[in-house]
Amino acid sequence: MLKEIRQDAEKRMGKTLENLAQAFSKIRTGRAHTSLLDHIRVPYYGDQVPLSQVANVVVADARMLSVTPWEKNLVPVVEKALQSSDLGINPSTSGNVIRVILPPLTEERRRDLVKVVRAEAEGARVAIRNIRRDAISDFKSLLKEKEISEDEERHAQEETQKLTDRFIKSVDDKLTEKEEDLMAI
Repeated sequence: MLKEIRQDAEKRMGKTLENLAQAFSKIRTGRAHTSLLDHIRVPYYGDQVPLSQVANVVVADARMLSVTPWEKNLVPVVEKALQSSDLGINPSTSGNVIRVILPPLTEERRRDLVKVVRAEAEGARVAIRNIRRDAISDFKSLLKEKEISEDEERHAQEETQKLTDRFIKSVDDKLTEKEEDLMAI
């Protein structure tokens, strides 16, 4: 029973790390990448759908993305969604193609992005600690039901703490790596 709780906690902490890596990939450094626009949602027939479901997004060059909506009437809607995004971009339209030129990052914008990255990392740390809290709560309920001894419960808590420390160190390592990537010119 203890092993299953620990394995579940480890699996959930692993998913938290994956989500953090995915969030970090959306935060741009110096180059254009199609994943920068993955989180942008566009109103389409009453629903909010991901941009990739209503348009083709390609990298035109190192600092420019080209967005081609599949329907002509979506061009202004997609353009508005891009402008109102948190990326600080100003798209330009020519016909059916929307060009998103990514300006070089200023020092101030880099510092803002570092703050965003730190907030994402703190969110991951909190999620990992919540998973630890859930596992410890499960251990305590097993102890209360007298299915495990106090020593087993204490040992399980220590193992869960070691697991938590390992995952938090991974979050900190990813954060350091992303900060260095952002601040590199």
